[in-house]
Amino acid sequence: MKDTLNRRNFLRGSAVAGAAALATPAIADDHGTTLKMQAAWGGGIFLENAQSFAARVNEMSGGSLTIEVLSVDAVVKTSQMQDAVHRGVLDAAHYVPAYWYGKSKAASLFGTGPCFGWSSQEVLGWVHAGGGQELFDELMDTLRLNVVSFFNSPMPAQPLGWFQEQITDASQMDGLKYRTVGLAADVLLEMGMSVVQLPGGEIQPAMKSGLIDAAEFNNPTSDRDFGMQDVSKHYHLASYHQSQEFFEVTINKDKFNALSDEHKAIIKNASMAENSGFYWGNTKRYSDDLLKLQESDGVNVYRTPDSVMAAQLEAWDKVTARIAEDDPFFAKVMESQKAYAKNVMNYLNLNQPDYKLAYNHYFG
Repeated sequence: MKDTLNRRNFLRGSAVAGAAALATPAIADDHGTTLKMQAAWGGGIFLENAQSFAARVNEMSGGSLTIEVLSVDAVVKTSQMQDAVHRGVLDAAHYVPAYWYGKSKAASLFGTGPCFGWSSQEVLGWVHAGGGQELFDELMDTLRLNVVSFFNSPMPAQPLGWFQEQITDASQMDGLKYRTVGLAADVLLEMGMSVVQLPGGEIQPAMKSGLIDAAEFNNPTSDRDFGMQDVSKHYHLASYHQSQEFFEVTINKDKFNALSDEHKAIIKNASMAENSGFYWGNTKRYSDDLLKLQESDGVNVYRTPDSVMAAQLEAWDKVTARIAEDDPFFAKVMESQKAYAKNVMNYLNLNQPDYKLAYNHYFG
């Protein structure tokens, strides 16, 4: 019963500020500066992550800078969040680039692009140490968006998701109506699927009603909160469709520039700190909830076959080649990523021991 109530709360979501507060996006008063940040999440672990980032800023500033988190749809729809920050209707937003990549296919490369043998940890390394942030800023200038963005929270690879039967071959996916977002939609279309892009809270009802045949969201914790175990008993982990995503915290550029140097540094370093806090906390929660899905909910959990993931890589090659031919900036970003991944992953692949071998030695 408790899980059911929690799920209803998760799907429903709630704003964390009253209507009067929402009418004034940014104010400076005797207690300092307040930035109102709308998240793309109505509840669950991702809203907690947004609140964690805000709490770091609030604590580090000693209360002189406060980020107040609003949940999904509190002021504008998720699809309108970037424009709202650009115009100053919102001070800030907490979401992922895949939610606005319709403005530029290159946006999806910042978190949901092809896998060049790297994880989200290394993509964030490219952002912070390999020229990625500068390329993103160039994209913002090209699109004439009055925002600055910070990237954090390296997500584990997203599961292939929930199906009505075990997937053992890519041919079984042909023609299935499947939910995903970002460039992953193009990739799955290339593999023969019929793709529907839905907000997280609509996935479970859509699968229950038959609007879609299969779906992914992000992780075992969110999937269990959504109640996916009630509409499917076949859950596939491991996939290249979104294998290296992370959050984007975007702030109105004028409001960011008006902050003191100290407050700017606090936001930057709170974002950096979230990289560790997110990864440590979320991977533990995901692991615990995966066991609950198996042991309490009767879900069959599989690792996606290598043949399916190989087909995904081939689809990625076709999709990115098409886009790069028509979009020089997309090609420029992708080449920067490839150069970074080739260099860094050469070292890591040579240096890292086979952790699975050690795991199987003790637990296999």
